[in-house]
Amino acid sequence: MTAAPDTRAAAPGAAPAGRADARRNRALVLSTAMRVFAEEGLEVSLGRIAQRAGVGAGTVYRHFPTKEILIEAVLAEHVEHLVTAADQWAARAAPGDALFGFLLEVAEKSMGRRHFCDALTADQGWPRAVLAAAGQRFHQALERLLHDAKQAGAVRPGVRADDLSALVAGGIALRSAHRDPVRGTWLVRLLLDGLRTQPVTKADLFRDPSALPRHETTALKYCVECGATLRVHATGRPPRYCGPTCRQRAHRRRPAG
Repeated sequence: MTAAPDTRAAAPGAAPAGRADARRNRALVLSTAMRVFAEEGLEVSLGRIAQRAGVGAGTVYRHFPTKEILIEAVLAEHVEHLVTAADQWAARAAPGDALFGFLLEVAEKSMGRRHFCDALTADQGWPRAVLAAAGQRFHQALERLLHDAKQAGAVRPGVRADDLSALVAGGIALRSAHRDPVRGTWLVRLLLDGLRTQPVTKADLFRDPSALPRHETTALKYCVECGATLRVHATGRPPRYCGPTCRQRAHRRRPAG
């Protein structure tokens, strides 16, 4: 017996399960839209996004029939990347470091999203289905990190996941308001440090950036393998690993070919 075809329609803005070239075009439109929305605001047209992406307007409309659907898809994609980051932090760092490193990464990656926040606040119809599903996965990932940090005694027992979300939102606003991004990031770290059961003792992690040598900065950078904090120099290529051990470990995991 031949199985009946699956006629269920994907939610508008959801990732397609079709051809590889269609998936690539959708990913290209999403990444371009994120950049254009951040640079030019949400008033930009879908035609403008198609132009910047180097595709026809029909390609954009085929995947995202309206701007609202595209905005939702861009936001959901951003949230899904944060969920992936949460899993990576849990796998590569101790529970307390994983939680606080993830919160700092959320604050860093969510910079420049003011246009989206304004849109969500103005429209009472949010969140829609695709974004709501991504948000649920984010909340679950945050709950897991918080639970593990509490079990390890790294965070105050009364802290809840919604407290963390509020603190991160406040941290994003704080960093945006500071004219010096380095000091803004340092202040966000101090804000989050209040959640810990014990003060941070790692060298330079919460050190006043004005006390560092002029040629150095405390910009938010972590080893992509173990999560250790990296010292970033003002010149040269930013480091990705804390040392040769992590670099070799990451290279061994790369797929062959």
